[in-house]
Amino acid sequence: MVSETLPLADTAVTDDRQRLGDPYASSETERMARLEQILRTAPHVMTILETIRALELPDAWLVSGGIYQTAWNVLTDRALMHGIKDFDIVYFDGKDLSYEAEDRIIHRVNTALPELAKLLEVRNQARVHLWYEKRFGRPYRPLHCAMDSLTTYAARTHAVAARLTAAGELVLHAPFGLANLFAMHLVPNYVQPNEQTYVEKAERMKVLWPELSVAPWGTDI
Repeated sequence: MVSETLPLADTAVTDDRQRLGDPYASSETERMARLEQILRTAPHVMTILETIRALELPDAWLVSGGIYQTAWNVLTDRALMHGIKDFDIVYFDGKDLSYEAEDRIIHRVNTALPELAKLLEVRNQARVHLWYEKRFGRPYRPLHCAMDSLTTYAARTHAVAARLTAAGELVLHAPFGLANLFAMHLVPNYVQPNEQTYVEKAERMKVLWPELSVAPWGTDI
């Protein structure tokens, strides 16, 4: 009897998605360590994180798609930039809530990262509540810090953030954990009535990453 075995690289990827994607088969510490390893080997991610640190923006993080989509590309053996529409950079400056102040920060970041400027989305989380209702038709509570914003994302799976400390440590934050990220399983978040956003994002991502499974909006989680 001849048994078929996966190549070493494929075995590692399968382990990531099956074992790390199972909240009972692995620990959050293991998932954090593996995600850090993935991000540290992605040059574009590290360049963004190093630039954010160098600019000394208040409470600044790289969040959401630039992190989990980079991880999905590694987990599915795709090019690192596959499917990445933008890189969301958030910071929190409650001292100046003007659009002009935010625009100056956007310009600073874009100037520091000219090759990625067209892909960058920089937002002061302290002022989101000032424009959100006009744009989306529903109110948004004032946030307390940059990481408070992660709890409002349409999908729990998307709620992940990273930053570099002055000492070079990579700090990760994921309020709902990382198991769904590694399982490539999209799970809704009901803090905001974001069904349309959730469905639209899910449809786009399912095309780009067919391995993705999607829990329908309204699922009891």
